[in-house]
Amino acid sequence: MSTDSPTIPADVAAHVLSHFGRGGYPAGDWAESLISLIDRADMANRAKLLATFPEHGRAVLLAKYDEEGIATLQRIARGETVAVDSNPNVPF
Repeated sequence: MSTDSPTIPADVAAHVLSHFGRGGYPAGDWAESLISLIDRADMANRAKLLATFPEHGRAVLLAKYDEEGIATLQRIARGETVAVDSNPNVPF
């Protein structure tokens, strides 16, 4: 993946938070299926999904692997931040 991190839109952050039961609001059927696929995918298929849907992928990986990821997504969903710094400990 490039060194440029995609910006996560507030609605994507809210959908991912809902998927993980941490607030936000539910996505529509298609977007929820996408989030679920990214969440459950093996490394090879996750890489393919991330290449096509970087905002959703970045948000799911933040929620799953970054110890501050949920708090970051909550701030994004509230409109308090728009940028996400790359964390070297998260497999992006």
